[in-house]
Amino acid sequence: LWRLGYCARLLKTNHFRTAASNTSFPAVWMLLAQHSGTIPGLFVVVKKNTLFTMPETMEDKTNPELYLPHPGVRGMTLLNREAFKRTLVVPALKVKKEIVHSVLKSLKQSVLQRPGLKRVVEDPEDEDSRFVILDPHKVPGFSLGESEQQILKQLSVPPEVCKYQLELGYENFKSEEILRAVLPEGQEVTSGFSRVGHIAHLNLRDHQLPYKHLIGQVIMDKNPGVTCVVNKTNIIDSTYRNFEMEVLAGENNLVTKVKENNISYELDFSKVYWNPRLSTEHGRIVGLLRAGDFLFDVFAGVGPFAIPAAKRQCRVFANDLNPDSYSWLLHNCQLNKVHTKVKAFNMDGRAFLRGPVREELSKELPLLGEEHKTAFHIVMNLPALAVEFLDVFRHLLVGEPCSPAGLPTVHCYGFSKHSDPARDIQERAEAALGTSLAGRCSTFLVRNVAPNKEMLCLSFQIPADVLYKRPCPDEAKPASKRLCTSQDCSEEKVLS
Repeated sequence: LWRLGYCARLLKTNHFRTAASNTSFPAVWMLLAQHSGTIPGLFVVVKKNTLFTMPETMEDKTNPELYLPHPGVRGMTLLNREAFKRTLVVPALKVKKEIVHSVLKSLKQSVLQRPGLKRVVEDPEDEDSRFVILDPHKVPGFSLGESEQQILKQLSVPPEVCKYQLELGYENFKSEEILRAVLPEGQEVTSGFSRVGHIAHLNLRDHQLPYKHLIGQVIMDKNPGVTCVVNKTNIIDSTYRNFEMEVLAGENNLVTKVKENNISYELDFSKVYWNPRLSTEHGRIVGLLRAGDFLFDVFAGVGPFAIPAAKRQCRVFANDLNPDSYSWLLHNCQLNKVHTKVKAFNMDGRAFLRGPVREELSKELPLLGEEHKTAFHIVMNLPALAVEFLDVFRHLLVGEPCSPAGLPTVHCYGFSKHSDPARDIQERAEAALGTSLAGRCSTFLVRNVAPNKEMLCLSFQIPADVLYKRPCPDEAKPASKRLCTSQDCSEEKVLS
């Protein structure tokens, strides 16, 4: 029966294990433990004085899981840490304290290895002895295997396995275990969050909202350094890229400091956009830049592209429409001592492209020679809307095109729910630009935002026939009378 139960346990554990799951402890083990006292001489029963007395133990039929809090916490909405206490019966060895280290080393595969739980505890009835707590999963049936018994024999340790009453409290359970015990059975338990300095940012589902303050407190308790937990209460505002949030636990202080790619930033998380999941992407783009290159950051936020680019000795033009983002951008440029290398603007993205960007490109591109290696990069990280801004590049400059190598490279971000997201974002970009990008662009998958929703980066050099509007060829007329009348020269402008 025991062998059958052990096999059933392995089958259940292997079949249902997930990355976020707890170690399971099936009912067959509980049943065997319940009847273990009927077999004479198998166990030495150890009773221990405890601070807390709980009626249920691991032998309770209603609690087959090994590491689960007291079942009475189900449905709790206000955190009561005392209610999580319970006592389990686990296997242990009584060992002389002088050889405890040798036993731990020799039986390391069988000893309890759970963070926060002691593997060695004192024997209240014998100060010269200690109890070595064993892992119930590794010691099925409270009985050591033949090899372990041989090891104990060599160490002169009695091979009898004791039943030890192990006390578990709130501090011994993981956040996932606590939330799984509290939320209604069968409902999704989400303990993941984004860390922004001292702030933990959650995106709770509707069924979790009745437990939001408890969830916030648990996240704060179980993650050192987190002193404020917030939940997003609406979608991101596409204008200023921020969202309303509610403080669930801790201090109401949303001004925080973060470090990304060895650069420090300070920001008010409630007023600006910051996503720690984009650190790799920030580093990827900045890694494309060389000293002397130009970076035009159309939606700069607090500077995660602009500031590291300035540290690489690039010439940086950074813009954001959100006045709070603009203020923190200036602050972070000062903080990182690159304020003399970054020209910051608080403008609409289209106005920034048609103003400072066009002016700088008009001045710098004609100066490029064949051997000149300066590159021009335009970053447009506003995934919800950036593709719609690409039409600005149509005839942004006037004159003869520069060398193909000098044409600016655009890195445009977008979301897609299409079955072929790369093709989707390319086609949308082509529609905005009025030309094909086939063979002239690359698409990089940044991250999965939600089920069936991807964030991508489309990179391409702006085709010369898109970027440039050539002047009218009527050279015979005086400059003051040469008007653009062709379709390519449709802007209402006198060329002089």
